[in-house]
Amino acid sequence: MTTKAGAFLMAALLAIYVVLVGWRAVQFVATGEPVAVAIGVALIVLPVIAAWALWREIGFGVRSQELVRRLEADGELDLGLPLLPSGRPERAAADAAFPSFRDAAEADPGSWRAWLRLGLVYDAAGDRRRARAAVRRAITLERAER
Repeated sequence: MTTKAGAFLMAALLAIYVVLVGWRAVQFVATGEPVAVAIGVALIVLPVIAAWALWREIGFGVRSQELVRRLEADGELDLGLPLLPSGRPERAAADAAFPSFRDAAEADPGSWRAWLRLGLVYDAAGDRRRARAAVRRAITLERAER
């Protein structure tokens, strides 16, 4: 199963969950009992927060894939890293190449392309938190460029 299919499956399951829990929440609130009303409100609020978080993650994935496709179409996606048989870059090579990508992003802080490449190298090096931050910055810069 692809990552995209998995994300859509999770979104569909979340939608079913929200409907079922929402119905139960309405039943709790309708009782009028203070504890039941509190449980009903919690059952309404928590799925809404989960749906918002899922929507944000899907949006991040869609926007980042658009930028990767643009970078690839412009012939700028090749990071120059050796690949494993799985197609992922070698982690040690990504660690070694990281300083040059960081320097490129720092030299041109307004370039979404440099930040996206930095994010891809962070990801290849296994630093997902910084990879997501760099890709988010690339998305923000690209929007400002439009």
